[in-house]
This record gives sequence, C-alpha cells and structure tokens, in this order.
Amino acid sequence: MKVDLKKEMASYRARRGVFEVIDVPPLQYLMIDGHGDPNTQAFEDALTTLYSVAYPLKFMSKNELDRDYVVMPLEALWWADDMGSFSIERDKSRWEWTAMILTPDWITDDQFARARAAATAPALDRLRLETLVEGTCVQVLHVGPFDAEGPVLSRLHQEFIPAHGLRMTGKHHEIYLSDPRRVAPEKLRTILRQPVESASPAVDAAA
Repeated sequence: MKVDLKKEMASYRARRGVFEVIDVPPLQYLMIDGHGDPNTQAFEDALTTLYSVAYPLKFMSKNELDRDYVVMPLEALWWADDMGSFSIERDKSRWEWTAMILTPDWITDDQFARARAAATAPALDRLRLETLVEGTCVQVLHVGPFDAEGPVLSRLHQEFIPAHGLRMTGKHHEIYLSDPRRVAPEKLRTILRQPVESASPAVDAAA
C-alpha cells in the first residue's frame, strides 16, 4: 500500500486566507542551499538534483523495505538579511534559499548515500539529508502567483504574529502543492509557513 504523507500529516494542510498556529514535528529532507533569483539555472539545477535522488529513494524503499510512498512536493526555505527584500520589495537577487523534498523518517543515511552515488545530476556535491526542526509555526494557504505573496507575508509578519504575542524565529518556508509547469499562475496553491516563539520573556518560576 502506497503512503501519501501529505494526506496523513496535519502540517501539510492549510486554509486559504486563514493564519493558523500549528506544531510541526522534526522532519527529514533532501536539501540543497543556494543564493539569488530562483528563476535561474542554479535553482533549476538544484531541483533536478533533488528529484534525481528522491525517486531512486522511493524505489529503494519499495524494493528493500516493502514500503512504497508518494514522492513529496517541492519545498523551500527563503531568507534575506533584510526580510523586507522578500516580503515587500521582492528583490530576488538578495534572497538565500534551501530547496528541499521531504523523505520518510525510515529512509536511512546508507540508502541516501547509495542513491546519491548512483545519480547523475549537476549539484550532487551540495545535496544532503538533514532533519529540520521548526516546532511552533504559523501557516496559511496562498492561492495565486508566487509574486503575489508579498501582501500575505506582510500581514503575517507585521500583523498576525505580533498581535498574537509571537515573534519569528526560523526561516520562511514554502510548500508548493501545485506544479507551475501544469497549473495556471492564478491557481497555484502554496503553503506559507513561518516558525515562531512567544515574544514574552520566560517567567522565572523561582521569582
């Protein structure tokens, strides 16, 4: 029986226009870091490399462990020295990113090493398998073009998070539920996620 993790995990569900606070468990990803505009060959090379290992891992899991699963959608972490260049100005030349694909927690370092060694792709030397710990997050479903995310992110960063006594901690996280090669820009579905923590200082229990 094939497992579809995005249907089983609450962290892969979000509502359009509704900011929700959720707890995200530690999750294992294939990851590649990069810099600059995602509409470049460097980002395309990262995606090619991710999928060149993601699919062999799926078949390795099916053949060796009798555990089949659906390859998860592309995701990415995004950040910049000035987050305004991401949410307001959209100056893509200043962005940093980590492109990634979630893998089941039963995939081992040995399986990853073998799949990577057998693959042919342009950025294999930068590919790693790593656990991402995000914890408490706020997320929302955005429907529309990627470049229309700015107002949603501004509301998230400047209104919802401070109004609920929170502050941002980790990197902005996007989960691409739609394939932009097959879906019109106005119908793209993207989960926007931001790790947070309480903005209030910890109370000293001994006080």
